[in-house]
Amino acid sequence: MQLTAIDKAVLQLDRALQTLVPKAAKAARPSPAQAHEDASLDSAERQHAVGLMRINHTGEVCAQALYAGQATTAKLASVRTDMEHAADEEIDHLVWCEERLYELGSRPSILNPLFYGASFCIGAGAGLVSDKLSLGFVAATEDQVCLHLDKHMAALPEQDARSRAVLEQMHIDEAKHKQMALDSGGYQFPQPVMRVMTMVSKLMTHSTYRI
Repeated sequence: MQLTAIDKAVLQLDRALQTLVPKAAKAARPSPAQAHEDASLDSAERQHAVGLMRINHTGEVCAQALYAGQATTAKLASVRTDMEHAADEEIDHLVWCEERLYELGSRPSILNPLFYGASFCIGAGAGLVSDKLSLGFVAATEDQVCLHLDKHMAALPEQDARSRAVLEQMHIDEAKHKQMALDSGGYQFPQPVMRVMTMVSKLMTHSTYRI
């Protein structure tokens, strides 16, 4: 069935609401945290774990928006399908991080709507230029995410096995999404571009760690 522009707009609004409204999204897979007991954390450890998981949750908000924007403007149906499939898997990550934040007695970042809007525009803009650039942006973004996850897994309180289990599964999925984008013909960004993306990601991480 051919979707009209209005149909597509409604679907994108629905995805945005699922992403930004607390507890609106539903995961297809159970959280990896369920396999572990909740450990005792002191105030400083809990606050640090909250900050890290809030960063990761906002990263998943950005991923949803990025994939949604790219799927909207992708030229090839196969690329659009890949984007939508990756976005569906990212919903699991979004929900898992949100659940863990509430378990730790906190909440997602209030800056999420701002980051969602910016990421959607970036994704849609990349898709308008070319599918190759769009897929390359996915690969570069997932590369940045994997680096963040590595750092966060090392920085979490040692006894916080529930948060670590979530990040470990996210790392597996994100690496798969990166490879999918490259295998589909994604452009490999040069190092100067990657450094700029790293600087931009630091802005997000520093702001959402506390807000």
